[in-house]
Amino acid sequence: MGGRLTRVFRTFNVESRARREISKEKPVPAPRHPSSRLDELADHSKIQEEIIRKDDRLLTLLKDVYVESRDPPVRVKDGGGEHLPCKQEEKRLTKLGHLGDLDVKKVPKGKISIVEALTLLNNHKLHPQIWTAEKIAVEYSLELKEVNSLLEFFIPFAVQEFPKETKKAI
Repeated sequence: MGGRLTRVFRTFNVESRARREISKEKPVPAPRHPSSRLDELADHSKIQEEIIRKDDRLLTLLKDVYVESRDPPVRVKDGGGEHLPCKQEEKRLTKLGHLGDLDVKKVPKGKISIVEALTLLNNHKLHPQIWTAEKIAVEYSLELKEVNSLLEFFIPFAVQEFPKETKKAI
């Protein structure tokens, strides 16, 4: 209710109030103080002449000045055997590769590709007596602790097909 009432007063006689504001003369800017610095310079012709005039004595002194700058020679720091160690990772060829050019060809030792990880998890799931953690560690150049963690915490998906009778029941 209060919103409607305020809207009525706000919109009452809007057009005539707008015309009245537009027809008013624009406000006149405030006068400048007569002693402002720019006004002083404009009034004094001596100062204007001094600004424009060239001083021959200063020009001759300026011509005598010669500045020559040179960059210091660049020195190559000789480490004297303090070279940073380059870590050359040993790489091994991957076991599988069905995707051709998109497949990873070489993997650093101690790491495996996704395809290899899925394959070793599946092999361990199907034949746990053959594919033990020790054999997987040797086969893929991994640490035994990491292989045990991998086998414990990652399980590949199993596809299960339900018989037709159970599909209807679901």
